[in-house]
This record gives sequence, structure tokens and C-alpha cells, in this order.
Amino acid sequence: MILGDFFKALLQLGDARFRRVMLIGVLLSLALLVAVYAGFLVLIQTFTPDAIEIPFVGPVQGLDTLLSFGSALLMIGLSVFLMMPVASAFTGLFLEDVAQAVEDRHYPALPPVARLPWGDALIDAANFFALLIAVNAVALILYAFAGPFIPVVFWLVNGFLLGREYFTVVAMRRLGRAGAKALRSQHFAKIWIAGTLMAAPLSVPILNLLIPVLGAATFTHMFHRLTRDA
Repeated sequence: MILGDFFKALLQLGDARFRRVMLIGVLLSLALLVAVYAGFLVLIQTFTPDAIEIPFVGPVQGLDTLLSFGSALLMIGLSVFLMMPVASAFTGLFLEDVAQAVEDRHYPALPPVARLPWGDALIDAANFFALLIAVNAVALILYAFAGPFIPVVFWLVNGFLLGREYFTVVAMRRLGRAGAKALRSQHFAKIWIAGTLMAAPLSVPILNLLIPVLGAATFTHMFHRLTRDA
């Protein structure tokens, strides 16, 4: 059943509203990463001396250039890990558009729902981003003991977070925040499994940028299936 929800979402990937949300999420993510890197360069240029004195060698210049070059390599490496949570957070602002596109195509008889206020969506996206960063930072400790099972730990941790967030966003459109949390608790294991399936491609560059949209669409189908079967 969960795979059925996913393949339905995959078949709708060409929807114009899906593409729009993906494009906005990627562009905003890139803009943020570029801004952070630019700020980092400013700090390097401001606080790095033009030259340092090394005993028996003398003054060495160009340290700021060397640090700037090193910071570029560091940012490229970090972007592989940061792009997913950043893109997920930004895309989270527009997940309702994805859910609405799914309902328009597959569940046209449903009554319309009011959009979540922009301020509430922004707070939820910021909280989700902070949670992603914090939990994955803690998970780094687990990775040290996981050995060859590091990918499994990564999938389970992020699968829990993705399932929790996306299902809640989709469900509270129809049930409200309290109702969404209650339904999420009732189907905790199924949601975690679905989230883990979403998390598995997160380690694949480029493909991981599709996950927020596919996740929202998948959990929209899952929500309607669970409420229909209840």
C-alpha cells in the first residue's frame, strides 16, 4: 500500500505545481547557501592578517587567499549534506500546493480547505529545519558506533523526521493540528516506514531534491487511504 502511494506520487511528478515547488525550493536553498558562503568570505577577509611571521621562515603572505580557497572546498562538501535539510525547510512552505495538486487530480470530490496562514507555515518550516539539523547532529554520535550500518541509521532517523513532518502538514489541512497529531500517533509505525522509504534516496545528490515534493504527495495519498479505511 505504501509503495502504491509512492508510485502514484511519482506518476504526477510532471505536474506544473510540483515543478514549481521544486524549483522554488532549490533556488531558495542555493541563494541561502551562497549568502552564507559570502558572509564566511567577508569574515575571512576581515579577520585574517595580510601576513603572518613564521620563525626561521619570515613573513608569509596570501593566507586569506588560501583560507578562501579552502572555504570554497569546504562549502562544496557541506552543501551535499546541507542542501537536503535546507531544501526541505524551504519546500515545506509550499507543501500545501503539492497536497492540493494531488487532491485536485485524485480526490476532486473533496471540499476546499483554507490555507495555513503564512506566518504559521513559516514557523513550522523553521522548526522543522532546526529539528533536522539538531537530530542529525546528534546522530553523528550514533554513526561513530554504527559501522557499516551508518546508511541504515541515517535512513531511520531522517525517515522518522520526514514522516512526522510531512504527514502532519498534509493531515492538519483536513483535521486541524490536534487531529493530525492524533492520527499520526495511531499510525506511527506505518508513517515511519513510509518516511524511511522517502529518506533512502536522500544520500543521492540531485535525487534528494525531489524528496520533499514526492514525500508530500505520497503522504497525501497515505492520509486519504488511512482515513478512508478507518
